Amino acid sequence: MGPSGCGKSTLLDGLAGRLGSNTRQLGEILINGHKQKLAFGASAYVTQDDTLMTTLTVREAVYYSAQLQLPDSMSMSEKKERAEMTIKEMGLQDAMNTRIGGWGAKGRTVYFGPASEATEFFALNGFPCPTLQNPSDHFLKTINKDFEKDLEKGSDGGIPTEEAIESLKKSYKSSETYQQVQRQVAEICKQDCGTLEMKRSHAGFVTQCLVLTKRSFVNMFRDLGYYWLRLAIYVALAIGLASVFYDVGYSYGSIQARGSLIMFVSSFLTFMAIGGFPSFVEDMKIFERERLNGHYGTGSFVIGNTFSALPFLLVISLIPGAIAYYPTGLQREAEHFLYFVAVLFACMMLVESLMMIVASMVPNFLMGIITGAGIQGLMILGGGFFRYPNDLPKPFWRYPLYYIAFHKYAYQGLFKNEFEGLTFPRDNAGGPKNLRGEEILRDTWQAEMSYSKWVDLAILLGMVALYRILFLVITKTIENVKPIVASFMSARSKQTAQVIVNPFTTPTHGGIIQQS
Repeated sequence: MGPSGCGKSTLLDGLAGRLGSNTRQLGEILINGHKQKLAFGASAYVTQDDTLMTTLTVREAVYYSAQLQLPDSMSMSEKKERAEMTIKEMGLQDAMNTRIGGWGAKGRTVYFGPASEATEFFALNGFPCPTLQNPSDHFLKTINKDFEKDLEKGSDGGIPTEEAIESLKKSYKSSETYQQVQRQVAEICKQDCGTLEMKRSHAGFVTQCLVLTKRSFVNMFRDLGYYWLRLAIYVALAIGLASVFYDVGYSYGSIQARGSLIMFVSSFLTFMAIGGFPSFVEDMKIFERERLNGHYGTGSFVIGNTFSALPFLLVISLIPGAIAYYPTGLQREAEHFLYFVAVLFACMMLVESLMMIVASMVPNFLMGIITGAGIQGLMILGGGFFRYPNDLPKPFWRYPLYYIAFHKYAYQGLFKNEFEGLTFPRDNAGGPKNLRGEEILRDTWQAEMSYSKWVDLAILLGMVALYRILFLVITKTIENVKPIVASFMSARSKQTAQVIVNPFTTPTHGGIIQQS
């Protein structure tokens, strides 16, 4: 026994040999006075957060577990028999072909009324609470199919659990308590209490934004996996780029080298931002819980998350950007470098915004990362580098993907930033001796020369704002749709059963619901 964090789970992990590699263990574990480990087969340990594959049925989950844990000396039929016996012992026969699934909201009421009268209600219907037994345990045992075998062996005449549930449900529907509850509900509905005016007791919008920005900043700063690990990886990749493309020079072959370097920076370097997806999911979980409690609004969350990330993304853009930019021999002027960093910063903000949108709709880690990576992969393909703009197939790839993929504007902005004002020798004899950067932009990279590189940067920053607004809209939409979906699912589940006993009910508001 002990409060949260005192080491209860750590002690059990130590006894079960489940401590992490970063934990040092002292002392000895003795079994019957002998030093030995609690090896497989000698003990079993159900962790605090047990996890099951929700796509499997109960039968499949137990069968697979039996096949994994039982020795090869046992035949498949013996393993199957052991699994069947386990399912029966757990009282899961009726659910053995049902998928485990996730959490789910289904039941029928067998009693709702004063908690002080619940014991009498069960006793009058043939289910008296045994002496010295907790009434809540008795209620659950009566209406829980897991204990059906024990119930049939008891002193109640062997009534199956399903019959007990139906008997209690019918008895409650015909009881005076039920009629009284219905009359109270009707009276409440008839009352005209006027509009309930609530005084604002929580912080204002500006305060919410400031507090959330600070809290999110502290979280990002302390969480090594949020940005610091990503910074280390970016530095390593930038060093790799600096060594591979070191001093590309101004030969004809350097044209392709510069293009490849720019493509890698604006595509694959920013692609790594999907590594923050697990942290985004955790942020969304916290937001959903606190939003339901009315702590703050969606707009405050989006603003706080956005501003808290800016310093980290700026550092991630500036340090690896400098490492990859100067050793490779790109244009030396400060303006060109700052533009390079600005585009890299905008791209990282865009990827983070995209992953937050994905996190709001696909909270599963694996599916979210796959979805985000797939979207970015399509954008990279249609961005205009691997297949030049004029060569892209017009359906889908040119219209609309080429124009909605942020890589298009990142490629063209960085191409203009690098090639404008430079000259390169031609690779063939005849004609002008030198090849101007503007010709390369127009003929080789097929860049749109009707506007400057600053327009490309402005479009990228506009897309950042658009993605954040889209994240806000999607989050608000999901928030508004959830109650409708829950209401629809509740309407469909009236005939199924669920049992919950609330131990914190007041003497006048007790309740029991049956759980399947």
